[in-house]
Amino acid sequence: METRKKEIVKMLLNQDLGEKDEEEIIDLLVNSPITLDVDKENDAKMTFGDKVADKISAIAGSWTFIILFTSFLIFWIVLNAVILVKNPIDPYPFILLNLVLSCIAALQAPIIMMSQNRQAKKDTIRNKNDYHTDLKSELILEQLYEHLDELLENQEKIINYFKKVKEKEDTKKP
Repeated sequence: METRKKEIVKMLLNQDLGEKDEEEIIDLLVNSPITLDVDKENDAKMTFGDKVADKISAIAGSWTFIILFTSFLIFWIVLNAVILVKNPIDPYPFILLNLVLSCIAALQAPIIMMSQNRQAKKDTIRNKNDYHTDLKSELILEQLYEHLDELLENQEKIINYFKKVKEKEDTKKP
């Protein structure tokens, strides 16, 4: 039965793995539980920088940020073009505002990319975990089918045995 499982795993994996990796995967799938809480594992390994990047990404990617930032831009333009028309802080074409926006964009883009890269790694781990879980489920189903086949064979043997016993009894009766 054990070799049958290993054959199934090898067939299902069907990847170009080293022998050591293949044996580890087979042992993992056949002999041990494989479920993994990816979020919990990932959260435990998060550095301070990862947490900050995620928080900034969450804020910068929200409607609240877009609305507040748009409001700030409108306020800046109105302040310098209408309210302080005679002595503006940043006269038209708003060079200081462009500098501020460029600096924000220069910092924000890599921070968001850091967060996305970390999320991509987390998704990769989750996908591998899902694949291993599916593979183990397939192995369990294969085992269940084998046991079911054994049960059906045994049931058929028992039915045949009882038929023979009944036939012997019927032939003994006058």
